[in-house]
Amino acid sequence: MPLAQEPDLSVFGDDPFWLVLLKVVFVFAFVMVTVVICIVMERKVLGWMQLRIGPNRHGPWGMLQSLADAIKLMLKEDIVPKGADKVLFWLAPILAVIPAFMAFAVIPFGPKDDPVSIFGTQTVLQVTDLPVAILYVLATSAIAVYGTVLAGWSSGSTYPLLGGVRATAQIISYEVAMGLSFAAVFLYSGSMSTSAIVEAQEDRWFMILLPVSFLIYMVAMVGEAHRPPFDMPESEGDLVGGYLTEYSSIKFAFFMMSEYIHMVTVSGLMVTLFLGGWRAPAPLSFWEGANSGWWPMLWFTIKLVGVIFLFVWARASLPRVRYDQFMVLGWKVLIPFALVWLMLVATVRAMQNEDYAFSDILLWVFAGVVTLLLISFVVDYFRDRSEQREEDGRAEEPEPEFDPMAGGYPVPPLPGQTLPPVPRRPSRAERMGAGVAAESEGSPERREGDDA
Repeated sequence: MPLAQEPDLSVFGDDPFWLVLLKVVFVFAFVMVTVVICIVMERKVLGWMQLRIGPNRHGPWGMLQSLADAIKLMLKEDIVPKGADKVLFWLAPILAVIPAFMAFAVIPFGPKDDPVSIFGTQTVLQVTDLPVAILYVLATSAIAVYGTVLAGWSSGSTYPLLGGVRATAQIISYEVAMGLSFAAVFLYSGSMSTSAIVEAQEDRWFMILLPVSFLIYMVAMVGEAHRPPFDMPESEGDLVGGYLTEYSSIKFAFFMMSEYIHMVTVSGLMVTLFLGGWRAPAPLSFWEGANSGWWPMLWFTIKLVGVIFLFVWARASLPRVRYDQFMVLGWKVLIPFALVWLMLVATVRAMQNEDYAFSDILLWVFAGVVTLLLISFVVDYFRDRSEQREEDGRAEEPEPEFDPMAGGYPVPPLPGQTLPPVPRRPSRAERMGAGVAAESEGSPERREGDDA
């Protein structure tokens, strides 16, 4: 199998205009209904996991709580800060919402070689597909960062600006690891087309073939969607509300909706790339008609809801990490692991295309892993020895006394330095004890006793 092949996309582009419009409306409705289900499911699951009741007033079992919240937000007063850039302040929520909808246009809900009939017209359960569909998804997700950074900058306030800067750094950092996890999928599927990637998972899902890429994407998609425990851009503990602090009414609802739409989009992308897409899971896949007709849409939706449940589970289980820990995880852990894994996958694919035997491939991979481990062990050994020598040298040198006012203003101590003792006024008990001792030493009885 070649490393790259041209996908057959001739089935796309022949639909009449009314059918294309109907598909677009369906995708919009599907995403919006999924968002409503996400919000209610999140509240219910969080309540269940944390031994709370959850929403139970609006509608049966509280299922209309999200509708009540939407009506409440639309009726609230829309406040625009006096120092805000009003044009960008209004534009930012729109830029945050639209790109997430655009990415779903290339997500397949069914096979391209088994069209369904809609009002007598045969069509594929997918709006469109591209030879570089995944690059299109990455491009649209990159546009979404403008919504958050413009929201923080146009508010004219400190905390929103810090939240916008955090969001920008977070998305850029984790998009690198996400793109590297995609690259391994491209190598195994031989295409960047979403429909071709799903077809390449006929025998085994890429979650099984590429487990490291799957785990890297799982972490990266949580950071990309600003979801707990990686919700630092809107951390209420130190940024009040982050980039949307100054927003209210319907614009605030747009930002909340964009977060859930983004969560649905990255979940749909995970289903497409790693979980077989619209293919039925085993043992349903043994049924001959499981992957034909309208059934693939059901399997896709079930997998999508399952991935969204992982988001809720993470929020209920994990505390928010520090921002420096989050950036270290992205740049020093995920990206190096993704690069090494990508080189390993590329080597295996190249050897498979050269018709190497499976035993030879396994031997070369094992030898490469052992070599990397040995190199890592040697580097760690010499680095530890160097650090030990530095620590011994510092221990022999006398530590200069720390002066917190050396620069003319108070400076906090660095690690290993201690503040000098602060002169304090003696306590009342100490002062009374000293007075009693002085009186007893100066009394006549004490002096006579001393003379005797």
